[in-house]
Amino acid sequence: MKSPLLSLPGAVPAEGVDEGVAAHYGDLFREQRALADGTGFVDLSHRGVVTVTGDDRLSWLHLLLTQHVSDLPAGQATEALILSANGHIEHALYLVDDGTTVWAHVEPGSQEALIAYLESMKFFYRVEVADRTADTAVVHLPAGSIAQAPASAVVRETPYGRDLFLPREELEGFAAEAGPAAGILAHEALRVEQHRPRLGFETDHRTIPHELGWIGTAVHLQKGCYRGQETVARVQNLGKPPRRLVFLHLDGSEVHLPPNGAEIRLADDGPDGRKIGFVTTSVRHHELGPVALALVKRNAPVDARLMAEETAAAQETVVEP
Repeated sequence: MKSPLLSLPGAVPAEGVDEGVAAHYGDLFREQRALADGTGFVDLSHRGVVTVTGDDRLSWLHLLLTQHVSDLPAGQATEALILSANGHIEHALYLVDDGTTVWAHVEPGSQEALIAYLESMKFFYRVEVADRTADTAVVHLPAGSIAQAPASAVVRETPYGRDLFLPREELEGFAAEAGPAAGILAHEALRVEQHRPRLGFETDHRTIPHELGWIGTAVHLQKGCYRGQETVARVQNLGKPPRRLVFLHLDGSEVHLPPNGAEIRLADDGPDGRKIGFVTTSVRHHELGPVALALVKRNAPVDARLMAEETAAAQETVVEP
């Protein structure tokens, strides 16, 4: 779904999964600094929006999600995962209940598969699931923003800012009042700085929540059964995850950033060394320079110098080995 804000001055369209919104509006670092200072907004109107209504919505979702939501207070934001039977991450939902409806935004294009799964699990519960992507746009206001949310918006407030579920026809009017606009690349740079994983970037077909630090924030360990819960409990109580998320400071002299999937090796092993991980997201940060998130084998030394393809990298621990 193409955003009307791509008509704003300087807008450069994003590519890949974020196609449909602006990558930036002509000055990536200025946009990052604005968000870090609590000004401006990010157009996330390409993200999928799913709602669940009905008297049983919270108790029903509680059975399906990794998060404890049966008593979720109205207006309280949370995030949750849906796992496979083997405990691998399939969906990530960013939720809020407004008192009558659970609103969730999800990765662009993933809402259809999510809704198909939810519909298959309705059984006798009094719930209705709807795809609201066509009429609802997601907009992000950074932490510290004093911009007023329109009365028509559902607000999801987090430590990183406010996500607004905004009627799509109000998007252009909101942008005119809430500017300056910042592109998705600025939003991603701050996400990487904050070590926050993203489905489809920090995950692959075998990722489990422990590897990314999603235990606690998206996975509640003291709740009843859900699909994949046995894997979560077993790893939590009896073992360690096979991989761990790290934050990388990349060599700033390199012109190109290592792309998603770039192989990581120990620097001391040379270019023919064994692969120990891969880059998940790399960005240019307005203060830190080129940085990245990556998944590496759990037993990789925490103080080892790394190479992301041809780029030297120093690591910071995000998930403890």
